[in-house]
Amino acid sequence: MKKNYRIKDIAELSGVSTGTVDRILHKRGKVSTEAREKVEKVLKEIDYHPNLIARSLALKKQYHFITVTPIVHTGAYWEQLCMGIEAAENDLFSYNVKVRRLYFDQYDKNSFDELIPQIENSDCQGVVIATLFKEGVLNLTKVLDEKEIPYVLIDAYIEGTHAVAYYGTPSFDSGYIAGRLIYNQLKANDDIVVFKFSRIGNQISTQVQIREEGFRTYLSEKNYQGRIHHVHIHAGDDGKNKEIVDEFMQKYPEVNMGIIFNSKAYLIGDYLENNETKKEFRLVGYDAIDKNIHYLKNGRVTHLIAQRPEVQGLNCIKALFRHLVLKEKNELINHMPIDILMKENIQYYNNYI
Repeated sequence: MKKNYRIKDIAELSGVSTGTVDRILHKRGKVSTEAREKVEKVLKEIDYHPNLIARSLALKKQYHFITVTPIVHTGAYWEQLCMGIEAAENDLFSYNVKVRRLYFDQYDKNSFDELIPQIENSDCQGVVIATLFKEGVLNLTKVLDEKEIPYVLIDAYIEGTHAVAYYGTPSFDSGYIAGRLIYNQLKANDDIVVFKFSRIGNQISTQVQIREEGFRTYLSEKNYQGRIHHVHIHAGDDGKNKEIVDEFMQKYPEVNMGIIFNSKAYLIGDYLENNETKKEFRLVGYDAIDKNIHYLKNGRVTHLIAQRPEVQGLNCIKALFRHLVLKEKNELINHMPIDILMKENIQYYNNYI
């Protein structure tokens, strides 16, 4: 009896991704000539014919997914991740996969909590959750577990959940690496400043918290003897932030090394750009967004640690699709590369899917 080959089987035989095979079979999206030749060779060898009955059944069923992410701003980190989500939705168009976007304020836990009843009362088959607020995420996943709705986590993995998959960097390790990048630029007892964003409800982003744990662990292992200062700044209040940073810089003029554990390094870069007295100040930040790259290129930022958000966005939707439609088991933990970017290599970096 002839074997019924799945997309996964064809991908393994061809040495390409399941997404590439899917695009070739359904004649949509861009595929390299090399990949197309590999897949077509396998299709010929196995005498592949699409299962039209299975396809017709799939076309009759609607799959509604919900994504829960911070509000998207042009040029920001979350815009890049949402571009990956959109690409996945386009790839899965023929399977009637529809994605509804829900957004929260990443500096206000209450705005996340307010979405939970909306999700609970929706008719959806799967949810993607950005895990900035641990307590709120645990409340949401409890609801989804009770309703037996699968979910995928992005940003940071949270223990105690029943996610079908997680996509993101290992947060502790990325913070540990940041510690090394900072330590290698310090003199014996130099102080460091950590810039943090204040959030309504005094909540700390799950990922930021774990990154700082990794950062402090590295410095502790090196028996670092300097002080770590904290400066709390506010989203959307540039005037107030300038006053806060000014006050710190005047009080501690000897501090010339800093780090920020989210994608807002450019805000400190803006301050440094307009402050001639802090020409020697060096900063480490996260995420290859255009505003951060500007300061990486001019030397205000010495390193950016990046995590390929578009790839995360694409994969989280594809993971729900594999779980629900293809009935395939996903790997639970799917770590993205921890990319260390400097002005010398940023021109060669890309976040393409």
